[in-house]
Amino acid sequence: MKSAPITLSGNRWLLPALTGLFLMTTPLAVAQKQKTTRLKVTTQSGNYRNLFLEAGYKQADIDAKLAKAYYDVFEGPNKVYFEVGDTMAYVSDVKNKDARTEGLSYGMMIAVQLDKKDVFDRIWRWSKKYLQHQSGPREAYFAWSINPQTMKKNSEGSASDGELYYITSLLFAANKWGNNTGVNYYGEARRILDAMWKKDGTGNIYNLINTDARQISFVPEGNNYTWTDPSYHLPAFYDAWVLYAKDGHEAFYKACADTSRVFLHRACHPVTGLNADYTEFSGKPHDTRWSPSAFRYDSWRVPMNIAMDYTWSGKDKAWQEEYAKRFQHFLRSKGMDTYDDQFNLDGSRPEFILQAGPVKKLRHSIGLVSTAATLSLINNEPNSRDFVRAVWNAKLEPFSDGYFDPYYDGLLYVFSLMHLSGRYQMITPQ
Repeated sequence: MKSAPITLSGNRWLLPALTGLFLMTTPLAVAQKQKTTRLKVTTQSGNYRNLFLEAGYKQADIDAKLAKAYYDVFEGPNKVYFEVGDTMAYVSDVKNKDARTEGLSYGMMIAVQLDKKDVFDRIWRWSKKYLQHQSGPREAYFAWSINPQTMKKNSEGSASDGELYYITSLLFAANKWGNNTGVNYYGEARRILDAMWKKDGTGNIYNLINTDARQISFVPEGNNYTWTDPSYHLPAFYDAWVLYAKDGHEAFYKACADTSRVFLHRACHPVTGLNADYTEFSGKPHDTRWSPSAFRYDSWRVPMNIAMDYTWSGKDKAWQEEYAKRFQHFLRSKGMDTYDDQFNLDGSRPEFILQAGPVKKLRHSIGLVSTAATLSLINNEPNSRDFVRAVWNAKLEPFSDGYFDPYYDGLLYVFSLMHLSGRYQMITPQ
């Protein structure tokens, strides 16, 4: 079990546990006010704050900071992006020697936000060729993990967050670049969505979203369709689908966005703001075979997702402002330079530590430093800027024990710099 560690959507899984999970469920994821034909979705009217600039950093330095982070993750000696031939590329969790839909779709979202069309198209072509199912019950869904050297899939099954990011980044690409420049982005997004709506349990494969609960499933297969991962809840993405998918399911997507916002109220601890990695649809923690549920790696993404929803949609501001204060106050109470990366929901130290790298230990991880900082877009208390300065001063480099994660930590770091510089936006038709 301690060999061949592998991550599912940020969690440092072990490959045997992962394989067992999917086998058990086989046969198995500047905004303007716009109107659809049936309902209205209101988004923030083009106010994407540059919090670094507000904190006193110079624009040239901000641009250089983001460019350096992108270089480190996509081009430098410790990069996680690798080109294949003239037209394709993949993003790899290099420490675990695999490519997964999480990182691939994150790479596409970063590329469309930063106007790197060639990178976007390369990742999409590779994803479609090697991971997207072209027939059968899983048609148009993606195998979530593959060894990019041997091209052997670690699982045929999907992780629902990957599809969520693929769809949204493709819709944004259609808005930014149109559909006549080599890839029909809108057509590819619609193919996933249209196929999703045909999955009714045949072959044990379901809609990415549990249609009864109106919440994203952990895995759209078997029993894993009946619970969720709070970090997969991206109500701002559903708002984008309402505006741009145009597939006739606008009312459902709007309901999913509203449900996710209410769900997060229940899933986040009333004192610490912490949530469990996995929960029931009620928000109650859901233990798994590989980990008692606590605030761990997947959970780091929740504050960033809430900051995105606040900035893009602004529909739950009162609760989100209170949440941001709770969450940052808790981390501050543990030491701005020393808080750990795993907690019980009440803020105590967990007995079980989910291992990352060769050493089982808690760390002060740049991934959590990054996502915690995005809450300063919501929390207007003066000392909230401490979190902005912390991510500004953070370095994407190995820990003293040698552990280094340029993949998960690195991608979250790039996302954070994009958010805090106003470069992560609801991309409207150009």
